[in-house]
Amino acid sequence: MPRVWVSIGSNIDRENNIRGALTELRHSFGDVIVSPVYETPAVGFCGDAFFNLVVGFDTELPPARLHQLMREIEARHGRERSSPKFSSRTLDLDLLTYGDAVTNEGGKVLPRDEITRYAFVLAPLVDVAGDELHPELRETYRSLWERMSMENKEGLQQLDDPAWLFKTG
Repeated sequence: MPRVWVSIGSNIDRENNIRGALTELRHSFGDVIVSPVYETPAVGFCGDAFFNLVVGFDTELPPARLHQLMREIEARHGRERSSPKFSSRTLDLDLLTYGDAVTNEGGKVLPRDEITRYAFVLAPLVDVAGDELHPELRETYRSLWERMSMENKEGLQQLDDPAWLFKTG
């Protein structure tokens, strides 16, 4: 059964939307591996800071169905798709990897290029899967992090106590 990694981000009602997404993912997939949470400035537009994290779980659902499921969860949390690509959002769920697959099943290329482009994706991925190999580059996520420029890492701050993630209700 493939292990998948999903990035989660929000800059609108961040705690509630991320907690809600985690609840839905746990309901659908059971045990979910959860990275630390990072706060980062908005990229590509002026807006409130984002909370970002990565979660992992094992599933037999194909990538196309997982992409669809992520969009459904986003919609239930008020995600508006009519907004510009770089804009504030209640919830952003992106399937990053699907086991070792290199594919575009479901209309999205996997592994996602955001892994190597954005520190707010790579840092939490390193926290939970640092020794795993990037499916296409065949390098560990940790080595990719070490090579990422300091400029890309600016403004990234790990939260000390994201206990709110695990509150229910």
